[in-house]
Amino acid sequence: MLRRREFLTLSLSAAAYLFCGCSRGDGDGMMSGGMGSTSSDLANFSIPNFTDLLKVAPLLEGNNISGVLHFDLSVQKGSVNFFQESSTNTFGINGDFLGPTLKLKDGDNVSINYTNNLDEATTMHGHGMHLPANMDGGVHQVIESGGSWSAVYTVKQTACTNWYHPHLMGKTAEHVYKGLAGMMIIEDTQSVSLDLPKTYGVDDIPLVLQDRFFDANGEFKYSPSMMEVMRGYNGDIFLVNGGINPYVELPSKEVRLRVLNGSNSTVYTLGFDDGRSFKQIATDNSFLESPVSVSSVVLSPGERAEIVVDFTNESGKSLYFKELSQNKNFLKIEVVATQLQATLTPNTLTSLTKYTSQDAINSRTFSLSGSMGNFYINGVSMDKNVINERVPINQVEIWEVSNDMMVNHNFHIHGTHFFIAQRNGSSVNVVENEKGYKDTVLIPPNESVTLLVKMTDYADSVNPYMYHCHFLEHEDAGMMGQFVVE
Repeated sequence: MLRRREFLTLSLSAAAYLFCGCSRGDGDGMMSGGMGSTSSDLANFSIPNFTDLLKVAPLLEGNNISGVLHFDLSVQKGSVNFFQESSTNTFGINGDFLGPTLKLKDGDNVSINYTNNLDEATTMHGHGMHLPANMDGGVHQVIESGGSWSAVYTVKQTACTNWYHPHLMGKTAEHVYKGLAGMMIIEDTQSVSLDLPKTYGVDDIPLVLQDRFFDANGEFKYSPSMMEVMRGYNGDIFLVNGGINPYVELPSKEVRLRVLNGSNSTVYTLGFDDGRSFKQIATDNSFLESPVSVSSVVLSPGERAEIVVDFTNESGKSLYFKELSQNKNFLKIEVVATQLQATLTPNTLTSLTKYTSQDAINSRTFSLSGSMGNFYINGVSMDKNVINERVPINQVEIWEVSNDMMVNHNFHIHGTHFFIAQRNGSSVNVVENEKGYKDTVLIPPNESVTLLVKMTDYADSVNPYMYHCHFLEHEDAGMMGQFVVE
C-alpha cells in the first residue's frame, strides 16, 4: 500500500501528465515541454548557490494606543535583486517583497491598518484569523489605490501560525505572485508557558516557501496558459522568505520552524536531505495535542505546519531542508554552537475541544469540478452578488467536500477552523499530524474529505465569508463560494 505522501506525489504527476500531454520532466521533477509549459529563462543570470543569508521578516508587536494594538502596513511597489545581474519589479508590504511578521495574542484588541500605495486596487485577508466577516479582507473589502482599510477586532483563538495576503477577486494569484504576503503569529497563555523554542529569528524561524518563473530580463513571468491554470502554475525557482537558495545558521539545540506553503499552486513534500525524523507540533490553527514524529510533511498552498528539529550536539553539521518529491533543496542549514538554553518539547502540548459527527445538526456537500480553464463548486462559479450558503451560528455541521477532477485541489474556509473527520469515508485515513484545528485541507484527485465545522461568535446575515480552493489560479477562475452566518 502506498503511503499518503507517495500517493499525493504520484497523483500530482499523473494529473499534470493527463492535462498537459507533457513528459515527466527533468531530474528536479518539474514538468517540461508539451502544450502550455512555462520555464524560467536564466541563461544570463547567476543563480545564488546557498551563499546568501536567509532573510527573516521584522517582527511587529503593535503600537498600543488606548488599549488597541495598531499595526500600520503599507502595500507598495518594490524592487529586489534576486540575481546579481538584474533587479526584479515586485510588490511588498512595508518593504520590497513580502511583509513583516505580526505577533498577536489571544485577547488582544487590534487594528491592522493597510494603506494601498499600488496603482491598482487590492484587498488584504487575514488567513486563518477568527474575526467578523466585514473584517475578513475578502473580495468585498476592496482597498482602492491610494486608499486605506483597517481590520479591527479582538483576537479570539488559540496559538497558531497564520498569514495575510490579498484576496481581490480575479487577481489574488497575480498579487501573491508579485510578493504580497506575510506571517501572523498568535500566542496564548498556554503557548508562552510551553518549553518550546520561542526566540524569534534565532530558534523560532518563519519560513515562507514559494516558487516562481523568471523571464530573460529577470522579471517574474506570470502568464499562465489554460493548461497551467488547470494543473496549477508551478514555478521552477524556489524562494524561501523571498530569497533563492539561502542558508541559515541554527543553534545546536531544538529549533522550531514555522512553515507556510505560500505558493500559488504547488504541493510541497518537505523534509531533510539526511532523512531525519522531526516533531510536528502544530497544524494550521492549533497545536496538536501531542507532538507527532514524522520524516516528511505534505503542505498544499495556504497550509501551515510548525515543526521542531533537534540539532543538539550537531554543531558544525550542514544539511538541507528540501522538497522531497522534486528532490530540490529549499534551504541550507548550518548548525552552530549556542549559549541558548536547551528546550525539551513536552509530550503533551494542548487539549483540543473536539466535535463528532453525532454533534452535527446538518450536513452540506461541496463538489469541486472544472474544465477548459473554468472551475466550479457545486456546478457554479463564484459570483460576489450571490450568497451560496447560509450557516447557523454555534451549530456543528458536516461539510463533505469531493474533488471530482484529475488534478489536486484543496479547500479553505474563512473565519473559522475545522476538524478533518474522514478521508474517503473513513477516519482511519486521517493521519495523526492532521488531527489539529485546520482551515485548509488538501484533497487529491477523485478523493473526498469530511469536515466538522462550527461557526462561532460572529453572526452577520449581510457580509459573507468565503470558501474556496486555495490553488490560487483555481480560485481566480471561479472555484470559490460565499456563506453568511445567521
